[in-house]
Amino acid sequence: MARAALVDTYTHSHTLMHVDSARSVWSEAGPVYEPVPPLRADATADVAIIGGGFTGISTAYHLIRRFPSLRVVILEARHLANGASGRNGGMMLNWVNGVGSRDPELTRRVYETTRAGIDGIVGMIQEHDLPVRHRRDGCMEVLTDARRAEAAHARVEQLASWGISLQYLDSAALSKRLGIQGAAGAVLDATEGQLNGVDLLRCLRPLLLAWGVAVHEDTPVLGIREGRTIELTTPGGVVRAAAIVLATNGYTPRLGYFKTGIFPLHSHVIATEPLDAEARAALGWGQVAGFSDDRDRIAYASMTPAGELVFGGGSNAAYAYLYGNKTSYPGTPESAGPAFEAIRRRLTGYFPAAERLRIAHRWTGTLGITMSRLCSMGVRGEHRNVYYALGYSGHGVTLANLAGRVLCDIYAGDDARWRDLPFYMAPLRGVPPEPLRWLGYHAYTKLTGRSPRKAA
Repeated sequence: MARAALVDTYTHSHTLMHVDSARSVWSEAGPVYEPVPPLRADATADVAIIGGGFTGISTAYHLIRRFPSLRVVILEARHLANGASGRNGGMMLNWVNGVGSRDPELTRRVYETTRAGIDGIVGMIQEHDLPVRHRRDGCMEVLTDARRAEAAHARVEQLASWGISLQYLDSAALSKRLGIQGAAGAVLDATEGQLNGVDLLRCLRPLLLAWGVAVHEDTPVLGIREGRTIELTTPGGVVRAAAIVLATNGYTPRLGYFKTGIFPLHSHVIATEPLDAEARAALGWGQVAGFSDDRDRIAYASMTPAGELVFGGGSNAAYAYLYGNKTSYPGTPESAGPAFEAIRRRLTGYFPAAERLRIAHRWTGTLGITMSRLCSMGVRGEHRNVYYALGYSGHGVTLANLAGRVLCDIYAGDDARWRDLPFYMAPLRGVPPEPLRWLGYHAYTKLTGRSPRKAA
């Protein structure tokens, strides 16, 4: 199918960009969702989990499977997958942000850990026969500069000598898999893929309920009083729990935790209407789940099984920090119109034929970013009963699902296998207070075009 077919199928002018929904493509793709009732009375629990995203649901899943008699309660402020778990780019990626690759043993451990995390997601879907839309046919890192492409080629060879099998594609080989403009090469990881996180979390809900987990949506936690028994205040009642899990990622500072360790960054994303196989081929998209580029303000894209092209990042405009750690972007998508236009321009720069594609979805997700980009998973508090995992810095689809297994093992006192990994109890610091935070972020990004960060 030639590019002309795209013209026949889609509108002839990007100024007529058609938007059907402000919800993410992941939410829109599923059936009508009915949330479970909010908490309406006081309750007690062995473990109360705050947050119904990847971290919270994964932790509940692993805890109740390991300890079937445990009283587990999930408190979600809105509905399952309302946060970044349902508003992301969809890619299941290896590696941990903020960790270098100079030590062969550590590099192997990190890669094997994240690969096992993706295996765990897919294995869970298969074990319970969940109708979760996903694909696992690889993702790429695209190099836009010849010098960086040469360095990436050398890195692939070094990783191969350490037992990590990736594939380097030169520009000619890349063009057969992904017809992206301005690329000098790419690194393909065939073990990566794409996940509809909304499908996963909502399909797990009936499973958890059947196993005895109490789930309360529309139940924000308004206050936390620590102690040997922790009290969580909600609009409908008080939950008294022996332990809690902070599964709130970028929203965590609102609960009074990690105020100088993490900040919420709003990430804007777009998605097209479904493209059939011929339209995808005309666009230049071959057999690959997704890609990200090598720029500091990373651009990324993935293709859903139904053919929606998801695209985000690519410039300062694609990300936003709002004064005072605000965790919702008011008025989106209309209020973020320039951001979505900037994202579309980056998309058409990589795929000129996308100029004529209609955009069906524009949404904003709240990421949890650390200054080092390293996430942290652990336990804290005077009574060592406040568990947490947060700061995934863009790799949350894999890491937040992995966090459930990690936190379950820490809770069980069986966490030796995680202790040598960089994210285990990693200290998070370096985020300045307001107004320096807002001023510093905007001054730095405007002057450099880069995202502020510090070494771990």
